[in-house]
Amino acid sequence: MTKKLENKVAIITGAGSGMGAEMAVLFAAEGASVVGADINIERANEVVEKIKTAGGKAVAVKTDVSKLNDIKNMFKVARDTFGQIDILVNNAGIMDDFSPVGEVSNDEWQRVFAINTDSVMYAMREAVKEFLPKKKGVILNTASVGGTNGGRAGVAYTASKHAVVGITKSAAFMYEKEGIRINAIAPGGINTNINESIKNAIRFGSQRMQSGLGLMPGVGPATAIANAALFLVSDDSDFINGAILPVDGGWTTY
Repeated sequence: MTKKLENKVAIITGAGSGMGAEMAVLFAAEGASVVGADINIERANEVVEKIKTAGGKAVAVKTDVSKLNDIKNMFKVARDTFGQIDILVNNAGIMDDFSPVGEVSNDEWQRVFAINTDSVMYAMREAVKEFLPKKKGVILNTASVGGTNGGRAGVAYTASKHAVVGITKSAAFMYEKEGIRINAIAPGGINTNINESIKNAIRFGSQRMQSGLGLMPGVGPATAIANAALFLVSDDSDFINGAILPVDGGWTTY
């Protein structure tokens, strides 16, 4: 049986844990050579070793996605190691401190945008350079239900993920005739370690956000995101472009 990503090379940011780690393991099992980028190189190496133990191909690269030079190096490692790049998954991201607009600090705003939004643009710009000459390539961004709705986080995270949705749709339209497909997943409540990135939660904002948590239909597994990601980067979805796929158990239906 042919594997869905046979002979493909996939870069995945935030591959050291949570959704990124599950994507990396699944993509490798489906035949992809994986470049696992993460600022925590120890975690990335653990994922790579898991892939190699299972007979797959992978390499880890320490990457601070907010830094353009790190993004460029990530692509260089992919080319030097595997000779090509076919898939980019912009998955790395952080939460904010739940600040509403009246309380958000400049530092918090800039920190969240640097990691959640600037990084997506940097990596997509590099990927497009790779894909245009061969008229083929796939980009998948991890957005959020916070990128389609307003009550899931503070203003910085919400705005940053709305921006990811906009970048996804704009680029998908711009390059739709160039053989490049670009989509995004909007996860809901998923069991990951993203809460590690919360710095000093703001009480007012977190209380307001919690008013909608009772409607969340449970917390989903990271494998649910990985399965959706596999579909969107594989040829199974070759006529899907510019889509924002909610994987939230139906949370946003209300």
